[in-house]
Amino acid sequence: MPPIPDPASAALASVPATTTGGERRVAAIDIGTNSIHLLVAAIDPVLGSFSVVVAEKSTTRLGERDPETGDLTPEAIERAYLTLRHCRDLATSHGVEQIVTAATSAVREAPNGRAFLQGLQDQLGLVVDLVSGPEEARLIYLGVLSGLSFGDQPYFILDIGGGSTELVLADGRDARALTSTRIGAVRLQREFCREDPLTPARRGFLEAYIQGAMDPAVAEVKRELRPGEKPVLVATSGTAMAMAALASAQDPNPPLKLDGYRLGRARLDEIVERLVAMTPDQRRALTAINERRAEIIVPGALILQTTMEILQVRELVVCERALREGLIVDWMLRNGLLVDRFTFQSTIRRRTVLHLSRTYGVDTGRADRVASHAMSLYDQTRGLLHDDDGEGRALLWAAAQLHACGKHVNIAAYHKHTWYLIRHGELLGYSEAEHLMVAAIARYHRRSLPKKRHESWQLIEAGQHRHTVFTMALLLRLAAALDRRPAPGIAAITVSADTDRAHQPRGFTIGLQAGPPEAGEPPLDLSLEEWSLRSCADLVLEATGLRLTVTQASP
Repeated sequence: MPPIPDPASAALASVPATTTGGERRVAAIDIGTNSIHLLVAAIDPVLGSFSVVVAEKSTTRLGERDPETGDLTPEAIERAYLTLRHCRDLATSHGVEQIVTAATSAVREAPNGRAFLQGLQDQLGLVVDLVSGPEEARLIYLGVLSGLSFGDQPYFILDIGGGSTELVLADGRDARALTSTRIGAVRLQREFCREDPLTPARRGFLEAYIQGAMDPAVAEVKRELRPGEKPVLVATSGTAMAMAALASAQDPNPPLKLDGYRLGRARLDEIVERLVAMTPDQRRALTAINERRAEIIVPGALILQTTMEILQVRELVVCERALREGLIVDWMLRNGLLVDRFTFQSTIRRRTVLHLSRTYGVDTGRADRVASHAMSLYDQTRGLLHDDDGEGRALLWAAAQLHACGKHVNIAAYHKHTWYLIRHGELLGYSEAEHLMVAAIARYHRRSLPKKRHESWQLIEAGQHRHTVFTMALLLRLAAALDRRPAPGIAAITVSADTDRAHQPRGFTIGLQAGPPEAGEPPLDLSLEEWSLRSCADLVLEATGLRLTVTQASP
């Protein structure tokens, strides 16, 4: 089965190389509820750092969804398409080697959100990751971490978006708590601010609503505080930047940059009171913020004010970096370009898989053996059973670690339970597409091959992703077939191709070698593993056209 080309990769293949001195360029696009952000970064592989070459923002208001269906409206979709086409063209003109793109709250919640993303892939060649709320919070943390020296000091990170608000507790080594709440400036403006200015009663109702929504998130981050810790509050994104701009405009010597600007609670309260009392026209006349921000500044400011009150903090620090920079940092982590203070964070994928494994009582010893067998088969069958470029190997490892978690529910048809548990579990560090792929690889490690009617297969929309799932699931099937007894028995696996006279593969042989016997015990017979592997032969032939042979090395 030949690999299926990725339209985004094809679009970038002809981009001229404009970078010099070993510099690498990557673009990040953040498709938010209120606006779309583009960032082009120049990465220094030696230093493990990046600088911003281009940063653009366009207010597209995807969050202004159909009030009856919740769908993204045709008008919002058209605005987004025009903006994203511009972002793609601008990024490729700068010679980027990849465009990493994430969609958040508005697309995540809209019934037609996936259709919108598929349209972006079909028409613009942009493959967009649909990130979960906690994953959005993690990316925001990475963005802040790239521009702020944490040291040993813990931080609250607050990001008020158009459709959701992320609250994080983090330090320089890791994010201790990642929360996402479904309140945002655009959402609250649409649902609660039809009277403008707000009446005192309406304002009181809105503040109570915000507090009720944010209380669980605040409680979650506070549970992770250690005795005596008093975190600093870092606020990111549009609302915080706007409030800082309004405050700094009154300073005798306004700063050139708002990054790192400190805003006290008392001064914030004064600005909020002034904004709430203004008419829409008066807010639009404020030179410190643009007209579109002025339309949604009141609910955003009330979220900021109320959250500061619940957290009991008296000051905030503004950080210009957020999700889009986090996408760049995440790309650098995945490509091995970051060390030192990012090293611990770079293990997030491994740690979240092992955490989920423990949650569902997986036998970690056996899971490790299956994963080891899967990695060995992957490495030895490149060009025979797969032509994966390396991405599938990491997904295969994760699926191998989790393939038996469905036994936590019921041993019968446990592969189906496994898919459900992984699908609805939390896998930080994985995009929505990767998350679905891990679940599907684990789902198809036994019983039937993928079928069109299976939900687990329907959710894998991209052809290349289906190809990866199909091949990696076959390798996991073979690896799991070797796990037939509680104690380890296999010391080594070898794979050799069986070719015809034209040197074309017609099959392959898996050789098994038993481990050394215990003292006084006879050599281990691997007949059980041989039988289990041979039971896969018909399905392997159906899937690949290759005949599977199994041999056992003589003791």
